[in-house]
Amino acid sequence: MKKALVITTISGFLPQFEMNDVHILQEYGYQVHYASNFNNPVYSVDKEKLKNEGIILHHIDIEKSPFALKANYKALKQLRRIIDNENINLIHCHNPMGAVTARLAAKCSHKNPYVMYTAHGFHFYQGAPVKNWLLFYMAEKFLARYTNAIITINKEDYERAQKFHLKKDGIVGQIYGVGVNLDRFKKMPEKNEQIRKQIDIPQDAFHIVTAAEINTNKNQKVIIEAIGALKRDDIFYSICGKGNNIENLKKLVHEKNLDRYVRFLGYRTDMEDILQTADCFAFPSIREGLGIAAVEALATGVPLIVSDNRGTREYSKDGYNSIVCDANKPDTFAEAIYRLYQDREFRDELASHCRETSQKFGIEMTDSIMRDIYQKVDKQIS
Repeated sequence: MKKALVITTISGFLPQFEMNDVHILQEYGYQVHYASNFNNPVYSVDKEKLKNEGIILHHIDIEKSPFALKANYKALKQLRRIIDNENINLIHCHNPMGAVTARLAAKCSHKNPYVMYTAHGFHFYQGAPVKNWLLFYMAEKFLARYTNAIITINKEDYERAQKFHLKKDGIVGQIYGVGVNLDRFKKMPEKNEQIRKQIDIPQDAFHIVTAAEINTNKNQKVIIEAIGALKRDDIFYSICGKGNNIENLKKLVHEKNLDRYVRFLGYRTDMEDILQTADCFAFPSIREGLGIAAVEALATGVPLIVSDNRGTREYSKDGYNSIVCDANKPDTFAEAIYRLYQDREFRDELASHCRETSQKFGIEMTDSIMRDIYQKVDKQIS
């Protein structure tokens, strides 16, 4: 039996984003193994449910930080043993440290598996800090020689990946994110009132929603600062997600006297409902590979307020479906929020273009591209 090993740093990453790939691999006759740090979920993970899907789980002690050398070296050795003991034919890795340890483990193993890497946003990009180029670019350039295929999720990364020297007959491809279920994410205005009551948002309030891991890169801070500057008692902000920056944000909210207006809703599995209550979706990330949560908002007909980065450029069009701001300037976000808040006609105009923009990011498109890529890969393995 052919065996595929999916590797991520964060264990919840596979059930959140990669189940479609798992099903394609299974259709092609692969037994799917999954290696990750199950002590660091970030997204929810139900191990029994994954096992019921036919996935064989392996815990590894991998850490997100490249400076966690002891843990990541241990993870490398664990992965090498999994590759050898399970006779792995194909590796599909995700997340930067998942990709580093996976490719080194494959190189050190005795099995010479085919290695794919889906880059959900390189840490080196136009305008990135010099240290990112010195660390992540040089690492990626070196590790490309041990890589058979690189899949990117935005145009800038795709063009850069084409310049890397991959293994013989290497493949570089691009998908439009992991794919949005357009049947799940759609406008359902009849739910607005009910869901607002559930999450305690006044019916006549202007409601901003964000869904993202709570960390400094996702930059929720800039929206809190913008709301604080506006000083309106009918603008509410719901932050969906969890992460290591939550206490800092709660402290900022308290300092700005915004405890009543800023809500931390935690990690949500019902974003299709929460988005029904949103007047706009804020996505102020400093760096973004794509940002599937923003595309889900577009599919639901919710206009965006975004920072300008290579990920949001894939779908946000200033004055068409979004207002594009400077990630480092809260005043630009305050202006954007206030414009949508006070100009309902403009808000409705942006909303009217959102669903159309989301179409190419549907799961069907991603499924079609990944099937083609896996088919090419399977032929090379066979």
